[in-house]
This record gives sequence, structure tokens and C-alpha cells, in this order.
Amino acid sequence: MKLQRFAFALAGAGLLATAVASAPAAALGQADPVSYFSQQGDRPVSTKAAIAANPCISAIGLPTAAGTMQEIDATPAKPPRATAYAKFPFVSSRLDATWYFAANANQTQFYYYGLLVQGASLYRHTTYIPTDETKPPVPTFKRVGSGWTNFKAIATSNYSVAQPRHAYLYGLNTNNSLYRYAIVGAGFKSLGPIPGFRGFKAMTVIAETPTYDTLLMTTTAGALWTAHIPIAAGAKPVMKLIRSSGFAAYESLVAQSCGTRGGTLLVGVDHNTKSAYQYALSHANGTATAVTSYGKIPGVFDGVSHVSLTTHYDQLVGE
Repeated sequence: MKLQRFAFALAGAGLLATAVASAPAAALGQADPVSYFSQQGDRPVSTKAAIAANPCISAIGLPTAAGTMQEIDATPAKPPRATAYAKFPFVSSRLDATWYFAANANQTQFYYYGLLVQGASLYRHTTYIPTDETKPPVPTFKRVGSGWTNFKAIATSNYSVAQPRHAYLYGLNTNNSLYRYAIVGAGFKSLGPIPGFRGFKAMTVIAETPTYDTLLMTTTAGALWTAHIPIAAGAKPVMKLIRSSGFAAYESLVAQSCGTRGGTLLVGVDHNTKSAYQYALSHANGTATAVTSYGKIPGVFDGVSHVSLTTHYDQLVGE
């Protein structure tokens, strides 16, 4: 799945010259025990219609306190269908953000990259996928910051499909503020705190555009909100309530775009019961947003946090 999605993204960005093929994964249930990430053998296509025909799937990463990582894919149905892939050694972390699939310029080396917090330190990981995909991925880590003791959730945006590009790290702090950092090359530029986030608990990005990002956030009371955050310095977020209750149990949110109308496939994970639940959201528009519940996803979701597995060139358009 990842090679196929990455091929779609490269084709859409005008960067793919040759097809990328891979072996098919198991259709349902437990995948081949030596398969670490999902794959499909379809050849890449570049038309919007063909890309839209690709089924919506929640690709969920489970970094654990024991220092492992695992992918579980969930396909919308009632109840959802799930495929679990083999765990591989990673690192024990406290907070984690989206994993982005990418390749080097020659498309000879594939890897994931992303950010995590271990204790008070922020790290960037690059997790290489061996040419022999029966061998476990090889994670590497670089410490890139300190002072993260009081953060309770992190999320990243990555608008890379056109100019002006941007990438941001968002951190939800116990002081009731949301912090934003511009990711510039290997460095981070603090853009200061945004106050007013008392009672917020979990968050993920559902939209990234040239002019704004949108976070989907839950509160300890169970409400579901969007925070529309303009890129312009100093601009205040626009908060919209989607639902006033029903989401209190979730400590992790995983979101991926679905369909051609700006929908979002959402997974909420209850860390206490190690259970995950799948939803479909229409293009976010406050209380007018349609929310469809598909129910509990089979499997044990034992991550310290749960992350989206996506690609560098996928754009979230949920609001």
C-alpha cells in the first residue's frame, strides 16, 4: 500500500517517471508475519479518477512503550476490517507524530520520517526500509530539541504539493497553550504559544493548505473541535465545535483524507482499553459535519500514541 500510495503521490506531483511495483499483501486478518508495512501490486496511475478509486484505508502506526512499532490497517465497514503487520524494533517514546513515506532522489532508498518525544527531548527519526522487505525496517534517531516535559500531544503538518510549501510542528502544553514551530530544513523556528486550549486532550491534523492548517481536537469532556490556524504570523485560530460529546475516551486521533469531496477517515484510540474505533467525517463545517461511526476495529492498540502512516506528498483536505 505504501509504495502504491507513494507512487500515486509522485505521479500527481509530476515526479514519477517509471512504475513502482510490489508484492500484494494479505487481504484480511493477519498479514504475512515477515511483512512490516502494507503493499499492493497495482501499477501507479496519475489520473484523479483512478486515484479516487483507490479504497479509503486508515493506516495506523503503533509505537509502544516496549520499543516496537507496528502497522494496523482498517478498512471502513460495519464492523471495520483490519489487517495487522509484523512488529519491528523501534524505540520507547512518550509522544509521536505522523510518519511520512518518502524516497531519495534516485528512488533507490525508501524510508519513513517523523518526530517523537522521549522524556523531555524531541527526536527526528528516519526509518529505512531494506531492499529485502522481509527484513525489519532500520530506524535511526537524531535529537533535535529539549524542553518537552510539559507537552501532552504533538502533531505535524506537511504541505508539499505546491508553493508556498510549509511544515509545522504543533505541541499541546499542560499550560493550556498550543505551540507552533516552523520546520525549516533540519531546524525549528518557534512561532510562539497560542493560548485558549484549556481542557483539550488529543489532536491530529486534518487539513494543510497554502494559507492554513486545521487541527481536529478532543476535550476531556468529550467534545470534538476543529482549530483552523492561518499560516500568517499572529493570526488567531478559528474554533468550530463538531460534536459536544462522545469522544472523551480517546487519547489518540489518527486522520487520513478520504474521497474527492474533502472527507476524513478518523480513528480514535482508547489507551485504557487498547481499543480503536473508526469514523468517517464529511468536509469539516462545525456542527453541520456529518459523522458516521463504523465501530470497533479488531486488534490490540497498545501504542503510547497512535500515528498516521502516510506519504510526503499526500495532502490533507478535511477542512
